[in-house]
Amino acid sequence: MVIKIKKILVPVDGSKYSDKAILQACDLAKKYQSQLILLYVVEKVISVNLLDRKAYLEMLRKVGNSVLATGKKSVTNQGMDSKIVIKEGNIANEIIKLAKKEQCHLIVMGNKGLGATARFILGSISNKLANNSTCSILIVK
Repeated sequence: MVIKIKKILVPVDGSKYSDKAILQACDLAKKYQSQLILLYVVEKVISVNLLDRKAYLEMLRKVGNSVLATGKKSVTNQGMDSKIVIKEGNIANEIIKLAKKEQCHLIVMGNKGLGATARFILGSISNKLANNSTCSILIVK
């Protein structure tokens, strides 16, 4: 049986675990000649008031763009190219939606993120992905 992995989605959050996931995804992309897609999800949260929420979301977008730029640089340093995408919403839902839209064959993600208040909580994210994703998932430790 020949494994075909044409597109690999890598959700990133700037943690050392997502950095490891990027490196693992690069190795796989080289082996299978796959396209890499780096995704950062700005999780929409309820804040004190509308102005605080707007400012908070703008700050998270800036962080996301910085994380994606750093991730893209890591991919480039591995001799690869990548597409970068920033989305807003529920983290797991946005990962699943983009994986479907882009027809990804694999999601590669770190086993931990930056914490509950900032990014991924692996238990809920990985569980939701495992139960709802249309493609395989590789969790990198």
